[in-house]
Amino acid sequence: MTYDELAAQVSLSPSATLRRVKRLEESRVISGYVALIEPERVGLGLTAYLNVRLEKHSEVHKRNPMDLFKASVQTWPEVVECAALTGDMDYLLRVVVEDMAHYSRFIMDTLLKHPSVEDCKTSFVLDRVKNTTAMPL
Repeated sequence: MTYDELAAQVSLSPSATLRRVKRLEESRVISGYVALIEPERVGLGLTAYLNVRLEKHSEVHKRNPMDLFKASVQTWPEVVECAALTGDMDYLLRVVVEDMAHYSRFIMDTLLKHPSVEDCKTSFVLDRVKNTTAMPL
């Protein structure tokens, strides 16, 4: 939406609205702008959530297994979201792939070959009931 449209919606002048938006960007309340893409329309028809458990600390690695995993996950394009968890599993990954064959290659050739990964459990998305980027403000 334009600054004029936003200004009308919040009952401010366009210049005041622009200043407020710039302040929100500078303070990183607004951290960026993106285009939202429908995965299916670009050939990514399968979404899965993977619960990942890492090995416990060992002397084999110079770095902590979590550090190794966090660095690796940044390089895997199939992983579009990664969250650290409490409980039995360490991480929850949202993985978007073309199909089951692509998923299988990712699991077998990438995830399970990672030296820090001990176990993973997968749930496949059947239907997106709610999918929003809006924050509950």
